[in-house]
Amino acid sequence: MLTPPTSVAGPVERIQKNLLARPERRLLNWLCSVMPIWVTPDRLTSLGVFGAAMTFAGYAASGFGIGWLWLAIAGYVLQWFGDSMDGSLARYRRIERPSYGYFIDHSCDGIVTLLILGGMGFSPFVRVDVALLAVTGYLLLSIHAYLAARVMGEFKLSYGIAGPTELRFLLIGMTVAMMFSDPQARPAFSGFDLIVGGVGIVFVLLFISQTLIAGRRLAEAETKRRP
Repeated sequence: MLTPPTSVAGPVERIQKNLLARPERRLLNWLCSVMPIWVTPDRLTSLGVFGAAMTFAGYAASGFGIGWLWLAIAGYVLQWFGDSMDGSLARYRRIERPSYGYFIDHSCDGIVTLLILGGMGFSPFVRVDVALLAVTGYLLLSIHAYLAARVMGEFKLSYGIAGPTELRFLLIGMTVAMMFSDPQARPAFSGFDLIVGGVGIVFVLLFISQTLIAGRRLAEAETKRRP
């Protein structure tokens, strides 16, 4: 993720406390140190979107053969690499463009989410309505994160011990499990529907709870500032 721009509250604090945050940061720092000069943040952002398109194609084509799911998994890896490295490389080389990076990076995040979950919906393993529920939950939580960065000066990259990287591992594990299932014998709601739908419901509940918490904090802060 790229560094958010400054807000009315001053510089934005990045909050990232997920389980894999520290080892992932060490890996990203090492990768930044060995990246050739022709690798740029913009190219990495494009690579991340391309990886999501690969995941979409892998899921969408899985109805013609389980082997296509390997393409979806490879897409997850490329998407992680591009999405995690673009901002890291910009900060490592001290070539940040905070407003541009924030706008482009998170615009691409929306496209990436639609591609990945849309691909699942086109697959024989996940219902379209369930995939759309997960998209809706993600976008709601994103709205909260962007608003909180603007009015509170906090940008959450994780909730509890889970963040984007842990979610990718969950989805990759689910994709591997798809390879050992029979899509022709699936019930009305499969285990994969429950996982994807459950993630979507968690996103919605997080949006509601975090909105209530942030609203209370803002109300208390503004009440204290009154003469």
